[in-house]
Amino acid sequence: MSYFRRLRDRAGRIDSWVCVGLDPVRDRLPAHLRDSEDGMLRFLTEIVEATADVACCYKPNLGFFLAEGSAGVRTLERLRQAIPADIPVILDGKFGDIGSTAAAYARAAFDVWGFDAVTVSPFVGDDAVEPFAAYSDKGVYVLARTSNPGASRLQDHYALWITVVEAAQEWNKEGNVGLVVGATRSHQLQAVRNVTADLPFLVPGVGAQGGDLKAALQWGATSAGDPAVINSSRGIIFAADGTGFAQAAREAAMDLRDQIRALRGGASA
Repeated sequence: MSYFRRLRDRAGRIDSWVCVGLDPVRDRLPAHLRDSEDGMLRFLTEIVEATADVACCYKPNLGFFLAEGSAGVRTLERLRQAIPADIPVILDGKFGDIGSTAAAYARAAFDVWGFDAVTVSPFVGDDAVEPFAAYSDKGVYVLARTSNPGASRLQDHYALWITVVEAAQEWNKEGNVGLVVGATRSHQLQAVRNVTADLPFLVPGVGAQGGDLKAALQWGATSAGDPAVINSSRGIIFAADGTGFAQAAREAAMDLRDQIRALRGGASA
């Protein structure tokens, strides 16, 4: 089964389009876990256990695991194994190399670690994306318009982002390519959707970055009616300090889910 089919089935089954971003900043871990050898893994697995019936998918950010050295890589591997098999997991690596190097990254993400989807930077062109897109059962989210403030220097140039979107449509031969489009500039969500009716969106920037959730749902939906996957990282996993962090994360994820349901006109239960 393709990644996007699995994602749609999962989201429909639990009526949730919340993607929980797993960005484990060491200094923000609860004090009782911060200096523990397995503290990061315990923190993340408790978050997963608390939100597993609310999250349509998870998105660990590779950078925070690499920052911990070999121990961080082991944590990432163990985290992947701990997430239930029916929940898709996106490795947020923003991979962007060429040729055989891109193919090596694809093997690592999909064959070695077993992730279901990745994020890819298309700046170097076809070579960066095609080795990932060749995995027909996996998902590839191409960076189109990101949520960070510094993105405007390059990405506000119309010719650049529209070229990325048009290229992504060409890369979508297997029906497994989507776009990363941030929620912090709602007019650009609309602009990107006006160029492509069918590519699914992964939308960061809704939580701590204060993006426009209503616009993300309005313009993130595909022509088939599938809403965007709405990612929140810090707003969920760091919703509280101390021993109650997992329950606070659950409540934050449920709150985002319920906001999405209300805006979509869905159930509130």
